[in-house]
Formats: sequence, C-alpha cells, structure tokens
Amino acid sequence: MHGAMHRTLASWRGIAIAFIGGVLLLVTGPSVFAVLNAQTSNASPQVVAAGTLKLTMSPTSPSTGFGTTITNLAPGDAVNRYIDLTNSGTLDAQGLTVGIAATGTASLITDGVSAVTTKALKVTVKSCVLAWTQAGGTCADVGGAVTLVGAAPLSTFATPQAFSSASLAAAAGLHLQIQTALPDQAETTTNGTLPVNTVQSGSVSLTYTFNELQRTATTTNS
Repeated sequence: MHGAMHRTLASWRGIAIAFIGGVLLLVTGPSVFAVLNAQTSNASPQVVAAGTLKLTMSPTSPSTGFGTTITNLAPGDAVNRYIDLTNSGTLDAQGLTVGIAATGTASLITDGVSAVTTKALKVTVKSCVLAWTQAGGTCADVGGAVTLVGAAPLSTFATPQAFSSASLAAAAGLHLQIQTALPDQAETTTNGTLPVNTVQSGSVSLTYTFNELQRTATTTNS
C-alpha cells in the first residue's frame, strides 16, 4: 500500500513539475522573440488640403441676364443676353456643358414634324475674351467671338450640350452671349383664328444649368 501511495505521489509530483514548467515557459517565452526597434517622425506636421470646384453665374451689366422676361417675339427676332460664368474654385475645370429645362408651349420647344412646319426657339451660346459690346452685340477681341454651342432648338438642350472649348482654369471666367431666336415661320391666321400648332401667343419657362467637371487627376513628384 505504501508503494502504491509512493507511486501516486510521484505521478502528481511529475504533473505539477510539468505544469509549473509550462507556466514559466509562457511567462518567459515572449522574451525569446524580443527585437530591437527604432523610429523617426517629421518635426512639423505635413498639411494636406483638398481643392474646391465651384461654378458661379452672374449677369453682365447692363444686361440683366436671365432675370428679365423676353416678350412679343416675332419670327426672325433674336434677343441676346449676357452673363459671366466663373470657375471660382481652386481647381481647374473641364467638360463644360449647358442644359436647358424648358416647360410651356410645345411648338416653341420642339420643331414640328411634317406636315406641321413650326420651328421652335433656338439658343446659341458664344464667348468673348473681352467684355461684350452689348449695344451692338459684338466682340472686340482680335480673335472675335467663339461659338461654344451652335444654334439648336430648345428640345436639344434637354440633353446637356458640350462647349466647343470646354476647359476653364481656376479663378478664370467666360463672358457669354446667350441668344434666343424665333426662326421664320410659315403660318396663316384666318379670320382672326390662329392656326393649329402655332407658335403665336405661346410662352416657355427656361432654366439654364451650366456644369463643369474637375480637371483630370494627376500624380506629381516633389
């Protein structure tokens, strides 16, 4: 019996020693993997700032831009209004477009399809490096006016139209002439009754939306 107890105690003693050894290994183990370490950092924090993309529009005095109603147009008439478009952000822009949301008389928005021959209002966008001479609607720059968007019916502008010169540097601007014209029509009013699908007495409300995109992203080295 004493021999059996001795063997049991010996077994427990072995287990206890193994357990203590494992604990010591866990405690001291990480020191085996200790490494040297060094680091450095910049004394002054580096500042990183994002740019801005902004597009603003204002009438070019004495023109009131889009702020005054155009009334009593006759076929063949054209009215020029003048606005300044400015990239007031810090980033260069590209992809300039103009869209027009038009509501009102359909014959003034979309050209008629045979046998209806009505012709809708047409819009043309031109630019001048110098301020426009509004009295005569002329551009005094030696290069003359640049047509950014050729004459097109209002319905065309439901899809934004790209400017022929579509980039605009930061803080730069465009002097724009926006022409609204009613083309010549072939209509006959009989005994005071206007023809069907006429442009006469019609009206539309127009909202112009100019859009620009940021310049192409770049990678620089310095």
